[in-house]
Amino acid sequence: MALAHAGALAHAHEGLLAGLVHPFTGIDHLAAMLAVGVWSALAVRPLWLAPLAFVALLTAGAVAALLGLQVPAVEPMIAASVLALGLLIALRRDLPLAAAALLSGAFAFFHGAAHGAEITGAAPALALAGMVLSTAALHLGGVGLGQWLAQRRRALSTLAGSAVALLGTGLLLRLV
Repeated sequence: MALAHAGALAHAHEGLLAGLVHPFTGIDHLAAMLAVGVWSALAVRPLWLAPLAFVALLTAGAVAALLGLQVPAVEPMIAASVLALGLLIALRRDLPLAAAALLSGAFAFFHGAAHGAEITGAAPALALAGMVLSTAALHLGGVGLGQWLAQRRRALSTLAGSAVALLGTGLLLRLV
């Protein structure tokens, strides 16, 4: 299983604080959330498109899981998202608006489904709200990092994206 869903924090999504904390506790989610922001700063115009699509479809995926939808291949898709987003950063690859939103949103749906499947307690909306807020904050942090990288040598963003892609590759290989 991907790193965000193992150990003592697995299945501990009850309440606002747990929702706020969770996106920071797994390297796969943390890397993907930051990577969306970095990619947006480097290559996506308008800058807010991919993060907004991610937040919207993350929420949809979480709600779907909360309603009992069993989403197949969640963990492989989370790992694939880390790999793909890393490559998009490394290559500073821009995509047509619809493709950027679709790609970001599709990956987000799987991240949301993983989160939603782990939400417990009497007030799941609070945990979900916390996850959405933290996700948006990580996207903003990624945008700031991406803007900083854009002002540096291109090799630095290539190195950063390659490191994220390597992490995604490692996560995929762990699932095999």
